[in-house]
Amino acid sequence: MHVQRTSLPEVLIIEREVFKDERGFFMEVWRADQFAEQVGLGLPEGFVQVNHSRSSRGVTRGLHFQWDPPVGKLMRVIVGEAYLVAVDIRPGSPTLGSYEAVVASADNKLQMWAPASFARGFCTLSDVAEVEYFTTGIYNPAAESGVRWNDPDIGIDWPIREPILSAKDAAAQSLSEWLARPEAQTFRFPG
Repeated sequence: MHVQRTSLPEVLIIEREVFKDERGFFMEVWRADQFAEQVGLGLPEGFVQVNHSRSSRGVTRGLHFQWDPPVGKLMRVIVGEAYLVAVDIRPGSPTLGSYEAVVASADNKLQMWAPASFARGFCTLSDVAEVEYFTTGIYNPAAESGVRWNDPDIGIDWPIREPILSAKDAAAQSLSEWLARPEAQTFRFPG
């Protein structure tokens, strides 16, 4: 397992060893012992839920997060190709509003880890993409929210201009609206 730090030290890109031959391939997606060895980088020791989504070209999902319980996500693309994004939403953080992105695909098998204090999302670059999320907390709809995909205060350079959005994502709040909510203090940057 190779772990690469990004411009946001808490957001990590993980590359796994892939064993290929004429029959196909095999890879370990997650191993508790390997993640435990890397816990100093901020990787979780385990996951409690695995989600799987399928989206058509141009679908943009996110930017989502949950504060009770706080939910970190390990994301990977298992079919097709997607642009994975993580945004720092921590009040007081020196990188507040900054984002990290990676093109992940079924071919390159890259994974992105982002802790609970980051909003996550993606857009589909191929005709179809299936994204799998390993999460550190059980989904709680009463304590989840999102930030608008095209918030100018974040300025994500999405590879698409006219995304297909859910009604919920189209009506998402801005980063400044999120920061004004008392729940935002759950993710206050220490210091």
